[in-house]
Amino acid sequence: MTAVPRIETTSGRLARLGFADGARAEQLLDDLGPEAVGDVGLLDGLVQAADPDLALTSLGRLAERDPSVLGALRGDEGLRRRLLGVLGVSAALGDHLVRHPEHWKGLQGPLAVQRPSEEELRADLLQAVGADPYGDEPAAAASGPATLMALRVAYRGHLLHLAARDVTGEATLSEVTSELSDLAAAALEAALAIARAEHGAGVRLAVIGMGKCGARELNYISDVDVIFVAEPAEGMDETKALRLATRLAQSMMRACSATTPEGALWEVDAALRPEGRSGPLVRTLNSHLAYYRRWAKTWEFQALLKARPVAGDAELGGAYTEAVNELVWQAAARDNFVEDVQAMRRRVEAHIHSEEAERQLKLGPGGLRDIEFAVQLLQLVHGRLDPLLRRRATLPALAALSRGGYVGREDARTMAEAYAFLRQVEHLLQLHRLRRTHVVPSDVTDLRRLGRALGMTADPVGEFTTRWRRYALEARRLHEKLFYRPLLQAVARLPEEEIRLSTAAAKARLEALGYTDPEGALRHIAALTSGVSRRAAIQRTLLPVMLGWFADAPDPDAGLLGFRQVSDKLGATPWYLRLLRDETAVASRMARVLGTSRYATGLLLHAPDAVALLGSDTELTVRPAAALAGEAAAAVGRHADDAAKAVTAVRALRRRELFRTAVADLVGRIDAEQVGAALAELNDVTIQAALDAAIAKVTADRGAPPPTRFAVIAMGRLGGFESSYGSDADVMFVHDPLDGVAEKDAAEAAYAVANELRRLLALPAPDPPLVIDPDLRPEGRQGPLVRTLASYAAYYGRWSSPWEAQALLRARFSAGDRALGAEFTAIADPLRYPPEGVPDAAVREIRRLKARMESERLPRGADPALHTKLGRGGLSDVEWVAQLIQLRHAGALPELRTTRTLQTLRAAVAAGLLSAADEKVLAEAWRFASRVRDAIMLVKGRAGDSIPTDVRERGMIARTLGYPPDGSEDFVEDYRRTTRRARKVVERVFYGE
Repeated sequence: MTAVPRIETTSGRLARLGFADGARAEQLLDDLGPEAVGDVGLLDGLVQAADPDLALTSLGRLAERDPSVLGALRGDEGLRRRLLGVLGVSAALGDHLVRHPEHWKGLQGPLAVQRPSEEELRADLLQAVGADPYGDEPAAAASGPATLMALRVAYRGHLLHLAARDVTGEATLSEVTSELSDLAAAALEAALAIARAEHGAGVRLAVIGMGKCGARELNYISDVDVIFVAEPAEGMDETKALRLATRLAQSMMRACSATTPEGALWEVDAALRPEGRSGPLVRTLNSHLAYYRRWAKTWEFQALLKARPVAGDAELGGAYTEAVNELVWQAAARDNFVEDVQAMRRRVEAHIHSEEAERQLKLGPGGLRDIEFAVQLLQLVHGRLDPLLRRRATLPALAALSRGGYVGREDARTMAEAYAFLRQVEHLLQLHRLRRTHVVPSDVTDLRRLGRALGMTADPVGEFTTRWRRYALEARRLHEKLFYRPLLQAVARLPEEEIRLSTAAAKARLEALGYTDPEGALRHIAALTSGVSRRAAIQRTLLPVMLGWFADAPDPDAGLLGFRQVSDKLGATPWYLRLLRDETAVASRMARVLGTSRYATGLLLHAPDAVALLGSDTELTVRPAAALAGEAAAAVGRHADDAAKAVTAVRALRRRELFRTAVADLVGRIDAEQVGAALAELNDVTIQAALDAAIAKVTADRGAPPPTRFAVIAMGRLGGFESSYGSDADVMFVHDPLDGVAEKDAAEAAYAVANELRRLLALPAPDPPLVIDPDLRPEGRQGPLVRTLASYAAYYGRWSSPWEAQALLRARFSAGDRALGAEFTAIADPLRYPPEGVPDAAVREIRRLKARMESERLPRGADPALHTKLGRGGLSDVEWVAQLIQLRHAGALPELRTTRTLQTLRAAVAAGLLSAADEKVLAEAWRFASRVRDAIMLVKGRAGDSIPTDVRERGMIARTLGYPPDGSEDFVEDYRRTTRRARKVVERVFYGE
């Protein structure tokens, strides 16, 4: 059979041409009349629109109001292109044309492509409200709803004219944004005229445009940022003048934001004024300058970079901008410039809703704010010495930075392309409903409209999404590169780069980014990147990003120095640079560790292969004690004939595990309780291995094994599994002669083992020492170093004091003969866990001892509120509360028999001996104090118990604990508050007050 040709329906043809609903499109075309149905030019114009269905719908509504538009479209190709272009993008402007059909006529003829001047816009909007555009202080004819509506109608008429030229490519992006800014300035002038109609004139009031309005790069719909400055007219009292100026400013703002049947224009936002929303709305020029000279923050100067007069008294506005400009360009030399800049960036990112961050054109990664922020920061850093950089708008400033050699030409071009694309998308999003939005939609119809409006026809959704993601990625990459790549050119000859950043400019940039020794930083950069070797080439690729990561760390200089030192040790190792180049997480973590912790950096420098641990979270998991013990025993076995080498190998193992723990701590993989347990178990393993080596050495020296069992009993923080990075190993040594061995012979052998253990662990080595401290033994330093099990039993049975019973609460087996360790703890149990609890007299003695310790043991000059160990609400306070509960109740309650502080507190809550609220307060203080103590060691590389008084050190410790760069005072206040609450619990629970 011969196939019957299929006849395409009109609705099918319309669907094929791009209409989403062919049947509806056919009906709408029919409604336009027979001439429209056969108008090939009209149909072609509709098909070319970003959203043909939206364009046809709006055209049908407009034709109902003014049928002559159809004839005009047939005779004017330019009108057809502009009108249908707008209707296919903006439903809101389509609604406006339906309400005011006469406005389509402004899109035809020669005037349709001409840009109105700033003066023409001002005059037209002033006339729309009945004001004389040429008067000294124009006042509207009235201030009622009709005047407000007239302003909106006139404003949207100009907006329609601009949008038509925008969507058809008859206006560039810079022309669009500057005209939008001029239009906003004209609207502000007209709104001020309405305010004068309501309150009268007679005061000099200038409106200063800020943000995008001030820079003449405004969006279609955006808050218009302003600052008001006023001066009394001649013969006027200043107080009275400011009162009138404030009323005028308030009325002007309402005239723009008030809702009418024609809608609102936009919000006028004066929050950038001195003291923000808390400060007066209007100030005199001198008042502004006094504030900026004394109180202003860096972000306020960054905002003033955009300031320009936009309405009101032009002479006063000019005086204001001239006066503040000199202050703006000195901002980079201010104290805390870097911290302020970082705080500004955090504030921006904090305003992003997590669910829309990836779709944010403005605030998301690689968004408009990334580009603007980078450009403005470079302007502030270098504009002080280079007046050619003093541009308000982003793209002209970026071009100036490129011409001056501060940004590479190719980078500037790519950044400008990304910025222009993102701004175009932003404009199209806002034009649709004339609403303020910066979020790329997920709806396919909306994405299709965006893609087609940008000239993408084959696959508008896919092509738009690909370009958007690519530009965002490029913008984010260049945001990082802009600051740091030119620094390499300042010290190394990079033939592929056209940037010629001077040494002075490089130093200024490094200082602005937080490097306190820019000369040293440049030397390190030169050493890392100069030359033609593969190593130098990879370093040139790595450093632009890593310099940024160092700048985000508490100590950028230390980070860069550490990186150079590690690279000097490993630079020739093939896997090292390849790992950093290919594994971003490794390089990022390495920068954070080196720029935060001298302690971890020292460990890494002596074991640089540990860089490989930074590759994944799995590598940062604390290893089980049993696995470490097996590895340590194998190391000792390999050096059975040389105890010193055996312990050196074990200490190398300990160094690697200390690094693993420190990094896990720094990146938040483990908490303070887990850090203490990990360090204590690592110390146990080290002591056991060293003890094995010591016994082997004594055996070799004596020609026979020691004739006694030997055990190491952990005490103090080691016994409580609460070791810190700088803790000594508090221990006691116990031995038990074998059957038939003379006690003297056994004692000599035990002493030999104990002394050899201490000697081996004290040998000079490039790793943190593990100091064996036996001072908690009976009779302290005056007593014998090693005792027999029987001697301990006799002493504790006859002579022990309450503090020794308290000290034994932490006693546990650490190393050596496990059975002997269990026998020792069995002797200690009746003393530390008395069946009837300690008597009241002993409780009073313990309280007196604690009070005396607080007054006598605190170091001279130490602040009791900031000493983590002995200070009020610190570690000692919390631990003594737990220990007193144990002494009083552990004899009857086995669940209290633990050497760990927090576990004791939890058990006390379960037993009804402590309220859950009190336990929470005490545990929070203990964890906070422990974290601070560990952070001091991590940051400084040496132990300390007090929060430093040095501002810089305190700031670095705060950063290590997760506080922002400007959060040092918040850190101290949080610590004071936490420990103050804990002290109140201590006074009530421990002292019985």
